[in-house]
Amino acid sequence: MMRGVTNDLTILERPVYGVSEAARLLGLRPDRARAWLDGYTRAGVRYPPVIRREPTGVDIVTWGEFVELGYLREYRRAGVPLQRLRPVVDELRDAFRTPYPLATARPYVYDKELVLEVQERHDLPAPIAIVVRSGQQVLLAEAARQFFRKVEFVPPNDGVALRIRPAGPASPVVLDPLVRFGRPVVSGVSTERLWELCDAGESIAQIASEYDLSEEDVRAGVAYEEQFRSLAA
Repeated sequence: MMRGVTNDLTILERPVYGVSEAARLLGLRPDRARAWLDGYTRAGVRYPPVIRREPTGVDIVTWGEFVELGYLREYRRAGVPLQRLRPVVDELRDAFRTPYPLATARPYVYDKELVLEVQERHDLPAPIAIVVRSGQQVLLAEAARQFFRKVEFVPPNDGVALRIRPAGPASPVVLDPLVRFGRPVVSGVSTERLWELCDAGESIAQIASEYDLSEEDVRAGVAYEEQFRSLAA
């Protein structure tokens, strides 16, 4: 069986989180995550969703939706409503033949010229651009580049997002929809468990030996969980 396909359900379509859990893992307010997924109404005006083609009200978030929420998170302080991205995402859905275009490698690797054309056609504001022109080159915008660095795509050039490294590419902490129900792990061990053992008084060396991890990996997992809990609080 291909890694990334299970029981004929592609990894992007796999239901993984509730909206509140997805928001918590991404450091977002649940209402913001819901707005990006299903749209919202303000002052009698209805704003469409960014991620879903149509609002569904479904509380379950697929892996593809979660990855795209992670992309939008990088732009949360842009100062421009992210609903402006909707027509761009819609067109990329059709161009890439997937409901999750921002959860594939194509817009970040070899289809940047196409993305630029779509952005310009819809007059996408610069603060939420996916790509930018620099001389004769088309490059990823800074927020898109930061997102791309955290995601592992398989295959690399046109594949789907297989896992996310929320603390950055050098960190051993990963979110994988096929491991521990998508919770943060280090080599399959939940960061929550590592933190609990450390908080209970076990040494880093003891924990590393118990789970056959390096001490550096245990420290990274504990540090991630501490930061995650601090932000959640």
